[in-house]
Amino acid sequence: MELDDIRNRVASAARQAGRDAGEITLIAVSKVQPDDRVVAVLDAGQRVFGENYVQEAQGKWPAWRDRYDGVALHMIGPLQSNKARAAVGLFDAIHTLDRMSLAKKLAAQITEQGRAPQLFVQVNTGDEPQKAGILADELPGFLAACRDLGLSPEGLMCIPPEGEDPVPHFRLLRRLAGENGLPLLSMGMSADFEAAIAEGATHIRVGSAIFGARDYG
Repeated sequence: MELDDIRNRVASAARQAGRDAGEITLIAVSKVQPDDRVVAVLDAGQRVFGENYVQEAQGKWPAWRDRYDGVALHMIGPLQSNKARAAVGLFDAIHTLDRMSLAKKLAAQITEQGRAPQLFVQVNTGDEPQKAGILADELPGFLAACRDLGLSPEGLMCIPPEGEDPVPHFRLLRRLAGENGLPLLSMGMSADFEAAIAEGATHIRVGSAIFGARDYG
């Protein structure tokens, strides 16, 4: 199945980069995928999944978590501040911490619920005005403010501009992570995850290459 092919490609890319494939987390992006496709990937042993929408994840994952042990859910889409409570309760990692208002909501919910998802700060590596994310030169100050709230971001995430070579963006993210003492890098999707692995990705977000094209109809 496609999952086996992706795993083999991850292992091959890691070898070529002189890395251990075991240090790379494959996130299967299951948003808007039919249940039967997700169940097939679960049955094949995949346990880390990414979702873009809190409400969609709430509707399907509690039952699957009862059925399958060891499932980890990653929030990889934009997170509305009013969904912070639900997100902290449901997700094991949040990749889209992108503004101070959200940081404050997450900090309050982590304190209230006693549950702390792994946090990644989304960086707008292309300085795109229409895209969410912290600008590179604002990152140190944002991280300091997050830590003042009691948050402990562990990594950075980026979505390179569409149509551009992603490698310079991956390299920028890696440099920023190193400068700020963050060990994790969420970067690379179906079309470019091998390049991301070569540049140090620890988490790759792969959807259509595993599940097939999404049907938004």
